[in-house]
Amino acid sequence: MNVFIDTEFTNFLDPQLISLGMASEYGEDFYGEIAYPDHACSPFVREVVLPLLRKIPHSYFTIDNLHLEIIKWLEIVRRNKDDVFICVDYQTDWDLFCKALDYRVPSWCHCKLVDREIVELMLYDFFKHSGLPEHHALYDAQANRHAYRAHYTKDNYE
Repeated sequence: MNVFIDTEFTNFLDPQLISLGMASEYGEDFYGEIAYPDHACSPFVREVVLPLLRKIPHSYFTIDNLHLEIIKWLEIVRRNKDDVFICVDYQTDWDLFCKALDYRVPSWCHCKLVDREIVELMLYDFFKHSGLPEHHALYDAQANRHAYRAHYTKDNYE
């Protein structure tokens, strides 16, 4: 099964997790925020990402609790003990996911880079019709779930 994830983080040079969103292909969602070093946030993060935080109830965790909640959620949504493909459109999302799990990623979780199978027009459609803001980890994960087309590749359309 596919689980689309997205993260928000402090900056590109030394990214530190701020929030993580997960959207399963079957419709279940998970969102978590953690404490982050405010001084490390880029101007873009301060202006665009931080104002979107603390809007979803019961989504603030310590890093240890986030680890436990991620594993618990993945075990709940996992079907028939199938492998779970953690779909990312950016390598840093996978790196921060692994770090959030203290690098103890379950053997049944695998990284799947899907950046070339995300249809840009479908992303636009998601945000236009949902009215949700971009650069929020949960909404971006949901948008990727919406815009993912397994047999589409950007190479075919460029």
